Amino acid sequence: MVPRSLLDLIENNGYLKSLSNLYKSNGHDFYLVGGAVRDGILDIPTKDFDFTTNALPEESIKILNDQGYKTTEVGRAFGTIELQLKESSIHITTYRKDTYENSSRNPSIESVLDLNSDLSRRDFTINSIAYSIDENELLDPFSGLKDLAQGIIKTPDDPVISFSDDPLRMLRLCRFISTHGFSPEKETFTAMKNNIERIQIVSVERIRDEINKLLVGKDAPMGIRALVESGLSLYIIPEINELKMEVDPKHHHKDVYEHSLEVLDGVPPKLSLRMGALLHDIAKPNTKGIENGKVHFRHHEVVGARMTKKILKRLKYDNKTIKDVAQLVEQSARPHTFKMGWTDSAVRRYILDAGHMLEDLNALVRADVTTKNKQKKQEIYQTLDEMEKRIEEVKEKEELEKLRPPVDGNEIMEILEIEPGPSLGKIMKSLYEQRINEGEVSKEEAIKLAKEVYKKL
Repeated sequence: MVPRSLLDLIENNGYLKSLSNLYKSNGHDFYLVGGAVRDGILDIPTKDFDFTTNALPEESIKILNDQGYKTTEVGRAFGTIELQLKESSIHITTYRKDTYENSSRNPSIESVLDLNSDLSRRDFTINSIAYSIDENELLDPFSGLKDLAQGIIKTPDDPVISFSDDPLRMLRLCRFISTHGFSPEKETFTAMKNNIERIQIVSVERIRDEINKLLVGKDAPMGIRALVESGLSLYIIPEINELKMEVDPKHHHKDVYEHSLEVLDGVPPKLSLRMGALLHDIAKPNTKGIENGKVHFRHHEVVGARMTKKILKRLKYDNKTIKDVAQLVEQSARPHTFKMGWTDSAVRRYILDAGHMLEDLNALVRADVTTKNKQKKQEIYQTLDEMEKRIEEVKEKEELEKLRPPVDGNEIMEILEIEPGPSLGKIMKSLYEQRINEGEVSKEEAIKLAKEVYKKL
């Protein structure tokens, strides 16, 4: 029986039935496959639709173009024709079989004649279900419906072969744990652990994209757990594994790994914020010290910001994301100094330094309160409430967006011919002080001060 949710998906996107009728009238098979079937059954909205057919790419192009559809042929080498209908992305691929070389996840493509052979090449059984719109029939040769009902992830093929052929599937497994709440079958997870080194043949960009999807899922901590417990993270972000520090019974401190996952779970599903939550304590293993019988992690947020930049650059994130996440990490401990008393000037500085990340930073700081002591947690929340109230009061009194210096760090580095570092930080701090204390100043005045400060360094 076809679930009502899948029928609704087809009815709400009437052009899908029109496409099916078009292919059928031309004597070709035409099946909806992959994520659209899976999410349609689960009643998850989607605008991405993949179809498989026995029509060759050139036949698809003629069928579609004759009816006025505009197609793109970016994936033609893989047997795929693409078109956009309204807000939907549609891919139509000829039945195929993939053959992989040991050193690459780019397969050699070979056409096959039947649907089952095509479905067998797919990553997981839950994505190996086909739906005939014309016949209103689900075809499920690998028991994907049963696995979907039980929330289990396993491969239609031998998992060792499947993961070795396309190691990105191991990351996709972690992603589905996060986004859909699925659990890997034992044999599948074991095969994953035995193939982790194969992830090295996958491009950094593809790895990064899967990490992004994992982090904004509804259960990102479980996705990260799968990444770490399988060992896969050792080839991607090994620094996360190092958070599993041994807790010295004489000098107790929080389990930093578990704490980081709890903070990750406590922030909204925004990529930069989730990444900041995951990495906010990333430097604690490197900064751990013991003094007077107590553990400390001095300046871990500053060291952590530097580590964050290196990690994200390694994963080829864009400069804005790197800057935003590093900023969250570096400032994550700062609001806790509010209890010592902040002047209006200190509040201004905090708002200006946080910039457009202010709301996310406040969310991260609140999620960072993971103490099990209810009274202590309530006291910290009250302090943070007071801080946020002060922030709003100061923002109402002043146009803080106009309080930035008239020159930025990049301009100062170019004018003074210096590199990023402590000197630049001291110069920019002086410029902020000048702007906050003296009001609006000209660019020339700011540059003059920068040169004077630099001479004294």
